[in-house]
Amino acid sequence: MQQREVATIGIIVVAAGRGERAGASDEGPKQYRRIGGHPVIAHTLEKFLAWKRSGPIIAVIHQDDHELFENMRLCLREGNRVITVNGGATRQQSVLAGLRALSQHGASHVMIHDAVRPFFDEELLNRVATCLEQGNAGVLPAMPVTDTLKRSSADGHVAETVDRAGLFAAQTPQAFALPVILHAHERAAADGRSDFTDDASIAEWAGIPVQLVEGSPDNVKLTVKRDIAMADAKLSSPTALPDVRTGNGYDVHQLEPGDGVTLCGIFIPHDQKLRGHSDADVALHALTDALLATCGAGDIGDHFPPSDPQWKGAPSRIFLEHAARIVRENGGTIMNADVSLIAEAPKVGPHRLEMRERLSEILEITLDRCSVKATTNEKIGFIGRREGIAAIATATVVYGVQAK
Repeated sequence: MQQREVATIGIIVVAAGRGERAGASDEGPKQYRRIGGHPVIAHTLEKFLAWKRSGPIIAVIHQDDHELFENMRLCLREGNRVITVNGGATRQQSVLAGLRALSQHGASHVMIHDAVRPFFDEELLNRVATCLEQGNAGVLPAMPVTDTLKRSSADGHVAETVDRAGLFAAQTPQAFALPVILHAHERAAADGRSDFTDDASIAEWAGIPVQLVEGSPDNVKLTVKRDIAMADAKLSSPTALPDVRTGNGYDVHQLEPGDGVTLCGIFIPHDQKLRGHSDADVALHALTDALLATCGAGDIGDHFPPSDPQWKGAPSRIFLEHAARIVRENGGTIMNADVSLIAEAPKVGPHRLEMRERLSEILEITLDRCSVKATTNEKIGFIGRREGIAAIATATVVYGVQAK
C-alpha cells in the first residue's frame, strides 16, 4: 500500500475518570497516584511529549482536578504544551470533548490514549503512526488472547470453552483520521448511544475499517490498587538510578540606613536594613530558587511577582514554604539545604544555630540537613563597601524516595 504523509498527529489523553476500583487515596484519582515518585499521568504525558511525531496534546480531565493537574504539570519538561479540557460523565463523552478541542488545533489525525497506561513505548507509537501513514482510517493496537476462555452459566458454573482463535485484547493509543472519528462520535452522541467501551467500537458501529497492529505486553492498564502498587515497585526498583537533583539559587539586596536585617528568617539588629519588596531576606530568596530549580518550577518571581502589592513587606518564609510544598507535591524529598551569606556586616556567627533551626522548621527536615555559612568580600566591590548583602543557596532533593 502506498505511503501517505500524516500532517499532524494530535494526542488525546483521557484522564477524567474517578477510578473507584483503585480505592480512595489522598493523592486523588488513580491517574494522579504516584508510581516511581511521579503521578501516573505524568509518566504517560512525558512519553508523548518526548515523541517527535506528537502534535497538539490534549489532556481531558475532571472539572474537580485542575489543581491536581497543574501541580503535576510542574514536573513535565514541556508541560506548557499540554492543553486541558473538561471531560464528561463517561469516557465516551470525555473523548468527544477532546476531539472537539483538538479539531481547533490543526491536527489531521489523532491518537486516543488512556492516562493510566503509562508503560507504552516509542516503538508502539511508531507502529501505529506507520499504519496511519498507509492510509488506514483507524488503527487498533492489540494483543492476541493467550489464556483459555470460559463462558459461565447463570449459576456460576462453566457453560462452555470459548474458541480464542482470532480474539485480541484491545489497547490504546487507538488512532484515526480526526474528521472521521469526530464525525462518528458526534453521530453516536446524537443517537443517544453511550454504551461504547472504546473508540474502536464506535468506529466499528460507524462502519469505519480499523486495522489491527501489534500491541505491547507492557502496555497494561492500571485499574485496581494492586496494579498501582506493582507499577510503583517496577519503577522504584533498586537497580534504577536514584533521581537526585541539585538546585542553585542566588540573590542580592541593597543596604540602606535602618535598624536591622532579616537573614534566614532571623532578625539581626544593625545600623542598616535591606531594601526589597518583601522583607528582603536574601538567604530565603536564594534557597527558594534553589528548591524550585530541582523540579523545573521557575523562580521566585514567577510565583511571587514583586509587582504584586500583596507581597509588600511579606515574610520570606511564605516563599520558602511554597517552594517546599511544590517539591513534595512532585514526589521530592528535601535532603539538604545549604546557604552561604556574603556580607561585611552584621556578624552571622552568633546567629547561625538559630538560622539553621529556622530552616529546619520551615523545610520540615532535621537540623543536620541545614547549613548556614558566612564570609566577607574582603572589602572588595559593592559588598565590600557595605552597599548590599548577597546569598548563594544549594538544595539537594531526591525524587521518589523517603528520607531516613
